Amino acid sequence: MSAVNPADYRRQLDEKTARLAELLAPFAAPAPQVFDSPREHYRLRAEFRLWREAGQQHYAMFAPGEKRVPILIEQFPIASEQVNALMPRLKAAWQADAALGHKLFQVEFLTTLAGDGLVTLCYHRPLDAAWEQAAQQLAAELGVSVIGRSKGKRLVVGRDYAVETLEVAGRPFTYRQPEGAFTQPNGQVCGKMLNWAFEALGERDDDLLELYCGNGNFTLPLATRVRQVLATEISKTSVNAALHNLAHNGVENVTLVRLSAEELTQALNKVRPFRRLEGIDLDSYAFGTIFVDPPRAGMDPDTCELARRFERILYISCNPETLAANISQLHDTHRIERCALFDQFPYTHHMEAGVMLVRR
Repeated sequence: MSAVNPADYRRQLDEKTARLAELLAPFAAPAPQVFDSPREHYRLRAEFRLWREAGQQHYAMFAPGEKRVPILIEQFPIASEQVNALMPRLKAAWQADAALGHKLFQVEFLTTLAGDGLVTLCYHRPLDAAWEQAAQQLAAELGVSVIGRSKGKRLVVGRDYAVETLEVAGRPFTYRQPEGAFTQPNGQVCGKMLNWAFEALGERDDDLLELYCGNGNFTLPLATRVRQVLATEISKTSVNAALHNLAHNGVENVTLVRLSAEELTQALNKVRPFRRLEGIDLDSYAFGTIFVDPPRAGMDPDTCELARRFERILYISCNPETLAANISQLHDTHRIERCALFDQFPYTHHMEAGVMLVRR
């Protein structure tokens, strides 16, 4: 991670824009739309190890590859204002109460733009009734949920999720974000991503296939643009959150199945049947668009070949190198109609990108 210097933000963003343009240049991509980030307090999640020094435990982080020399932290400017407000109050609580502080080694914060918060405390010891009583008092004082973790055991005080609200094209969507499951770390940029994808898809009278749908982050707004959606996700926690989010937001045209992208590819190719698809007629869908938001490794070659069948491929990527590699496989049949850079991770080399590919 580079030094956090808001005065240098624009230069770094320009460098990322040039790098993305260079990666997509072989495919005659248009200039990317650029969506910037707040300079500070943009990260809704934060995770710290604890380091004991002078008889006290402090928040600590380590440089990549360095586990012996900590960077002690009192405030964390890239984290949300809510995280920064919680940090000293939580530290004071574990210092004052051994039930909270004894063998505590890691703290995780999850906050939302909607103002919800969740704190996870990780221990090298079993959690007992004294811990639970102290955690209940802590949750009440901080106004957040508190989760204790110890060797595979989890105790929840409050809820095991945070609630977020994001607005797309003037409509608010509410999301349950489970503790420990993936969520976009930069909430304001996530909102920009959702609106860009919503606009890029446009109003359609056909169906959408979505792979890697997570908790339904994109599913909810995109479902309002098409006739129906078949969405897949492999994580059971994320599937359960997505089902709740769909029902809570009144989105009724989505069928969600717990399959990996590779398994769905096999099902659509009729390689083998899956019991989890029982009662779902894949042939009844008139798919016009496939939407993918894959992990950093990108799409595997078979999923790329599946995507080639679609008129439109809407692709959100957290790794522009694997995005470019996937586009090289698709370039003979699809062209890039629009692309975007989303600066999810200021002051680092990481970037999120989006492309809409259409059939030639």
